Amino acid sequence: MAVIHNLGFPRIGAGRELKKALERYWAGEIGQEALLAVARQLRGQHWQRQRQAGIDLVPVGDFAYYDQMLTMTALLGAAPARFGFAGARSSLDQYFTMARGREDQPAMEMTKWFDTNYHYIVPEFTRLTDFSVNSDWLFDEVDEARTQGLAAKPVLIGPLTYLYLGKEKQTDFNRLELLPRLLPVYHEILAKLNGQGVQWVQMDEPALALDLPPEWRAALSEAYEQLADAGPKLLLATYFASVAEHAALLKALPVAGLHIDLVRAPEQLAIFAQDYPDDKVLSAGIIDGRNIWRSDLGRVFQAVLPAYEALGCRLWLAPSCSLLHVPIDVELETELDGEIKSWLAFAVQKLDELAIIDKGLRLGAEAIAAELRAQERVVEHRRSSPRIHKATVRTRLEQLSDEDFRRPSSFADRIAAQRARLKLPAFPTTTIGSFPQTEAIRKARAAYKRGQLSEEAYREKMREEIRLAVEKQEAVGLDVLVHGEAERNDMVEYFGEQLEGFAFTRHGWVQSYGSRCVKPPIIFGDVERPRPMTVEWIAYAQSLTPRPMKGMLTGPVTILQWSFVRDDQPRATTALQIALAIRDEVRDLERAGIAVIQIDEPAFREGLPLKRKNWDEYLDWAARAFRLCSSGVRDETQIHTHMCYAEFNDILPAIAALDADVITIETSRSDMELLEAFRAFRYPNDIGPGVYDIHSPRVPASGEMRDLLEKARAVVAPERLWVNPDCGLKTRAWPEVQRALENMVEAAKAMRERDKTTECRI
Repeated sequence: MAVIHNLGFPRIGAGRELKKALERYWAGEIGQEALLAVARQLRGQHWQRQRQAGIDLVPVGDFAYYDQMLTMTALLGAAPARFGFAGARSSLDQYFTMARGREDQPAMEMTKWFDTNYHYIVPEFTRLTDFSVNSDWLFDEVDEARTQGLAAKPVLIGPLTYLYLGKEKQTDFNRLELLPRLLPVYHEILAKLNGQGVQWVQMDEPALALDLPPEWRAALSEAYEQLADAGPKLLLATYFASVAEHAALLKALPVAGLHIDLVRAPEQLAIFAQDYPDDKVLSAGIIDGRNIWRSDLGRVFQAVLPAYEALGCRLWLAPSCSLLHVPIDVELETELDGEIKSWLAFAVQKLDELAIIDKGLRLGAEAIAAELRAQERVVEHRRSSPRIHKATVRTRLEQLSDEDFRRPSSFADRIAAQRARLKLPAFPTTTIGSFPQTEAIRKARAAYKRGQLSEEAYREKMREEIRLAVEKQEAVGLDVLVHGEAERNDMVEYFGEQLEGFAFTRHGWVQSYGSRCVKPPIIFGDVERPRPMTVEWIAYAQSLTPRPMKGMLTGPVTILQWSFVRDDQPRATTALQIALAIRDEVRDLERAGIAVIQIDEPAFREGLPLKRKNWDEYLDWAARAFRLCSSGVRDETQIHTHMCYAEFNDILPAIAALDADVITIETSRSDMELLEAFRAFRYPNDIGPGVYDIHSPRVPASGEMRDLLEKARAVVAPERLWVNPDCGLKTRAWPEVQRALENMVEAAKAMRERDKTTECRI
């Protein structure tokens, strides 16, 4: 019989219990024991849910208090020396300090986990980085699971991926040089797990889905040859893309099994199944761990059946990747439209789908005939539903011309017109868009949704919060203001709620990083904007001040990436549909007198395919979608965009092709390192490099921000520099926001004094 196992389960809890406990712990409202108790309870619940679904090997170690890469850093004793933790066992407070920073040290860098909206804390390496088993968390969790009678399968980030996703913090040094120092520590971890009675360990190596340099591919064999005798059987897990080009290498590795993603790359099953070694299991990732649509179980069963006939019990079944990326249970969605709900499968339902395929392989197709017929009806009903297709949207797309995808004038002409209109000083200051979502805002929104607050009372409360945001910005002395987004629950969900073709959940939360959770909308049909979405709020904010007020919009690629997207048409088509809706909003904002409009695209880099051979196609349609949004306005209307927490060095031509007048980017955690790439590329338009990290409660001093601006000034002409935070401020509190912005404005003023020649931008 086939073994069914899971690569990872959502850790936040159905009611976001982990998020709430973390934030209470950070606020000093609960102690460490209370936080640990919540974590133990969640792990136990999630393990039992998986056992009830028939999972034979339950993942342990997929739980993390912040993120799994940071947990691996703690386990390996690889905390950066700058924190001064040397010689001390990893503690929770040390762990959170690395993620969130402290007064004398900024947090470690954070970036996206491959092409997902999940973030990880980037390991920092120098030639002196040392490793040692420095935490008992994993081993304690294994004991917890075994106490509950579970067959525990510990999950580790593999050594190759751990090093590859890190970053050198020293020149003339390659982090791969650390591998010989790292492998004995992995060996010690595996040996300790073996002593606990662990039979299988899952070694996650998703870096194999990237275009690895030859020396890294060669290091894979070296690594696993050294780990082969540690004790437990090793299941090397890859996901997110095909690894077929490494098939011969992977088949020859001294591991007991391989996991491959057959949702993203179904074609690789035939390549791996051919001449598969007799001493290995092959884990088939057959259920989509990244999206929420029910599987076509009949098709899945037929696809995997030949491999089962060839491999028998050496074929294992699993989701394509960890279920971290999907919500927990669709049955919690009691208010969701019944038709749309019937099309969906969250983590619990995906495990049920696995069990059905397993039953069919064991007992034959007739044993699951009823389940296959029921699922086929659901899949066909969704495919043919009239709610999915809109002729008006399709017609608009067909009628687009090349002129709809470009601004009529060059950047040089546009920026001259914009400076004449805006009359901003040198080093103009602004923020990225959002201000704190205070308890008062959340209570008002909740009361409105419960029907306890009238629509007019709610709207007045939001206007009050907008007035407060404008007053605070004027008091601080910002040059270009924002309305603060008090009325917005989320930068994607807010827009999706006003667009046709979207559906929404109440409990469909997924983790983005740490305690930050998002509730992605579901794009189930053609997208259309029935009415203006932001104009009333932005125009009201502009009426409160003579200073320029930015219109704040989310771009089409980010809405696409941060939603659960329909899988029945190309993503490029869906992106263009969203772009048309945003284009209409941009033009309405311009007609309302808004001079500056920001179209956020923080997910632009995230959407990049993992294989370089597929980059050009994606970058072409992603840039076209952005330009469709932004190209319907006059020269004097200034278009901004914002990107954060990603490496942009290798896609700068595509970013330039967006032709935004101003781009704001995250650079503070990397100490302005990213700007070197902008200099080498000679990025043509204005740039606002972030001068402080908003994901940390730490408030940097004005001098620290000025130092970053000096670095930026050495790379970018001062007349092209803007001054802003790294990202939006919704997760911060007003006192720290106000102090940080005061320091930021002070730094900008110091730069103006330093360089009087750039004082006038007219």
